[in-house]
Amino acid sequence: MLARQPADAPARGSFKGAPVTGTIIDQPDAERRAGLFRRGLSAWFGIALWKRILFALVLGTIAGLAWGEGAGQIKWIGDIFVRLIRMLVVPLVFLTIASGVAELADPRRLGSIGIKTIGMYVFTTILAVTVGLVAATLIQPGAGADFQNAVPRAVAAPKDTGQMFMDIVPMNPFQAMANGDTLAVIFFALLIGAGVVAAGEVADPVRRLLAGGSQVMLKIVGFVMEVAPFGVFALIAVVVGANGPETFVSILKLALCVLAGAMFQTFIVHGGVVRLLAWLPVAPFFRGIADAIMVGFSTSSSSATLPVAIRVAENNLGVSHPVASTVLPLGATIGMDGAAMYVAMLSLFAAQAFGVPLDLADYLVIAATTTIVAMGVAPVPSGSLFVLAAVFAAIGIGPEQTAIVVGFILPFDRILDMMRTVPNVTADLAIATTVARWEKELDVETYQRTAG
Repeated sequence: MLARQPADAPARGSFKGAPVTGTIIDQPDAERRAGLFRRGLSAWFGIALWKRILFALVLGTIAGLAWGEGAGQIKWIGDIFVRLIRMLVVPLVFLTIASGVAELADPRRLGSIGIKTIGMYVFTTILAVTVGLVAATLIQPGAGADFQNAVPRAVAAPKDTGQMFMDIVPMNPFQAMANGDTLAVIFFALLIGAGVVAAGEVADPVRRLLAGGSQVMLKIVGFVMEVAPFGVFALIAVVVGANGPETFVSILKLALCVLAGAMFQTFIVHGGVVRLLAWLPVAPFFRGIADAIMVGFSTSSSSATLPVAIRVAENNLGVSHPVASTVLPLGATIGMDGAAMYVAMLSLFAAQAFGVPLDLADYLVIAATTTIVAMGVAPVPSGSLFVLAAVFAAIGIGPEQTAIVVGFILPFDRILDMMRTVPNVTADLAIATTVARWEKELDVETYQRTAG
């Protein structure tokens, strides 16, 4: 019979007085730490994405002001985020458009959607140009502008209109995809989708392949968007750190002009489109597109925002896949309300700065020229600066003066670009919502649920 061990005896295999350690004793502590980690992740992902991005934007601004030019050390984080989004643009555009057209079944529906979409984009672009001209006339941003320290920057000659239309038809679709030529990719995708519809039942495997590929790409967009707060934090910190508040003194009036115009175009014009033309309440619209607005603001690129725009249009606004996949990629290329507004403002800015008198006919020339060239603006940061030569030439401002204006604007154009990209994004989503409503392709219950 074994002797009974005293209660205060040390555990077998240990010295008296030594702490008892082992996996059994440590396990509760490890589980507690794992539980805290899981609860932290759950709390993080439980916050709406747009709130996380907004929080990152505010923190990035504070970090940029405190860190200054040293914030450039984290630029690579923002660059990775932008590259992740750009990586998705071409395959997403091709798959979503091709699958969307293939799902329409009736080719006449494509014509109906296309005509309404292009008509709406022309309409909102004309309104954006008008807003830009009125704001610049009232605020007079060019009055007293000092170009003494401006370094002239040459601007490439505008592309010939005929060549622009020719470039829509790609000689090699795969090369167009590799070069990121969005209009050519859209054209090829439309042909693929129309071919699937024309082929009928025999093309059902291709239709399912395109639909499955589109859904896979949208899931990948969701994965990428989870890193958006970190990318936005880095992008904003770098921009604020590199520029600083003092750089805005010389362009304060122009910055106020752009801000006022962008807010009016976003909330009054695009909000009015949703309310008056789509017959929908405005609050769910702006709440539902908050993610896309934040990404557009931080990346300054309509093209980079496209994957997020498609995601929020379908998931938050209830826009059907055929409409979202047709309207939004086209809008990311030709829907440039912010750029149109900005080019109109810069035209008056330059005229005021150089003392060029303008009459009503000149205003009409600026409006017409800007409306046309705005649809050819590249959906990339500072893309609108490259079409200034065409508009300036129409009112008698020469290449040398254009180069001076571009040199004056370019050092701090990134922040102005962030502001004017927001109307580009909201225009695309407002038009997609309106066209979907007209085509009875909008899930109103999903749209209304966004208000909750």
